Amino acid sequence: MTFNVNQFRANLIGDGARPNLFQVTLNFPTIAANGTAAGQTGQFLIKSSQVPGSTIGMAPLYYFGREMKFAGNRSFPDWTVTVINDENFTIRSSIENWMNSINSHVGNLRATAADAPTNYTTNATVSQYSKDGSILQNYVFNGLFPIDLSPIGLDWSNNDTIEEYDITFAYQYWTNTVSTDS
Repeated sequence: MTFNVNQFRANLIGDGARPNLFQVTLNFPTIAANGTAAGQTGQFLIKSSQVPGSTIGMAPLYYFGREMKFAGNRSFPDWTVTVINDENFTIRSSIENWMNSINSHVGNLRATAADAPTNYTTNATVSQYSKDGSILQNYVFNGLFPIDLSPIGLDWSNNDTIEEYDITFAYQYWTNTVSTDS
């Protein structure tokens, strides 16, 4: 097979998807103080994310010393976003409050308002856009809640930068609302 640039370009639909054309919509549960404002702000200040992955496990079975492989169950890795911090700490404060409702700092207790998973979990969406602004894919994270809030580094010699931090979420599963896969 010889290289043909025209055949390559003909098979790269739309000149390829771009990793910078995305938006995250993070919904906050009612237990997170100021969650509506944080969700609206997040559409602008969540600067990096990922299209989700998944893994299908393997269930090995041995027969006369030979490993036979069978498909197992699907699992979903944690999802991390990077947030640009504003001086109101809008998103961070809501995440801190959300996490504190799930498990408090001092008492090691769950808030009464977060007594059921439906009260402390929510959904989030990553929308991937085309270069013309239309949505290519929507990935919806279902049953999402924060499990890690990274520290923000402070440094007197760190001039001309804006603070950023990561939030890692666990979730039950994701769905693709644009493709026909179920």
